[in-house]
Amino acid sequence: MGFLGEEIKKLGFGLMRLPMLGQEVDLEQTGQMVDLFLAGGFTYFDTAYGYLDGKSEAAVRSALVDRHPREKFQLATKLPAWTAAGGEEAKKMFWTSLARTGAGYFDFYLLHNLGVYRTRFFDDFGIWEFLEERKREGLIRHLGFSVHATAAYLDGVLAKHPEMEFVQLQINYADWESGIIQARDCYEVARRHGKPIVVMEPVKGGSLSQSKLPGKALAVLSEANPELSAASWAIRFAASLEGVITVLSGMSTLEQMKDNLSCMSRFRPLSGEERSVVERARAELAKVPQIPCTDCKYCEKGCPKNVAIPGAFAIMNDYFIYRDLEKAKHGYFWETYSKAKASECVKCGRCEAVCPQGIGIIEELGKAARLLEG
Repeated sequence: MGFLGEEIKKLGFGLMRLPMLGQEVDLEQTGQMVDLFLAGGFTYFDTAYGYLDGKSEAAVRSALVDRHPREKFQLATKLPAWTAAGGEEAKKMFWTSLARTGAGYFDFYLLHNLGVYRTRFFDDFGIWEFLEERKREGLIRHLGFSVHATAAYLDGVLAKHPEMEFVQLQINYADWESGIIQARDCYEVARRHGKPIVVMEPVKGGSLSQSKLPGKALAVLSEANPELSAASWAIRFAASLEGVITVLSGMSTLEQMKDNLSCMSRFRPLSGEERSVVERARAELAKVPQIPCTDCKYCEKGCPKNVAIPGAFAIMNDYFIYRDLEKAKHGYFWETYSKAKASECVKCGRCEAVCPQGIGIIEELGKAARLLEG
């Protein structure tokens, strides 16, 4: 028995990191990328209400909708209710996206970025019911959500909302066994609920690409097959999983588009030997010294300031591996969106008294504050 989106090719065009000319989207290059993507038989495009402050959805209209037959592609976008001041503002986002894209309807529509502090906005504003109504009107073909949370949290959302048709998850080989991201665990929860998956961050925001992957891990991949790019290994890892609708790649140049198409035009799942190669690369990443945080959150329970301790440590560990400060600061912004920053620690020591790993939390938070808030 098939699943929703099974017929869609396994590479999707993520429109979050489009080529830019100053502050504006480079529509000429974006149009060339769209044409090349469609010519290769690929059809899934993914944007969101907030990508590039709305310029991504506008670019969708100029580069895609106005230039190609609507029935030749699938378009997905997302509604971030947690950025709205109230329900009416949140619901207006749907109509704004429909107008900006000119798409007429959305093939896949998502509640954007569910998580521990964000989901309540969708509940409080009645967004689940609002979007179900839009689906009944034919303005949405398939309804789902994207999420950054634990597997247990995802399990709870899917149990409460069985009407959701698909989920979008962060899955890549670096995060596959992560106790923080829980990529494998979240994937398995979605599979148990019978939900097909759209994969986001298969190249971990570019961290698993040729230019950013640490040398020893890159050497493992290059020695196995010098003709394949590091990014292609990462995309094929995600695309090889069962139940995947498509794997989103946030391409921002024609060269990136050509590289992705070269490995996915005649896609074949990773062989057993190739899976072993990817596992060896992942093992090299795991060797980098890190803060031994297991995300148990004991430290958070008694923190008088509600400092984002495990979140800050996860960002620091990511930085230790990939040395991408801009990406680390961006991730830190989201980790501290609803919690206190590392610099707000009052050094009371309650966290260190309960940490099972014996981490010098106060000292590590100081390092995080100097690096990520500077």
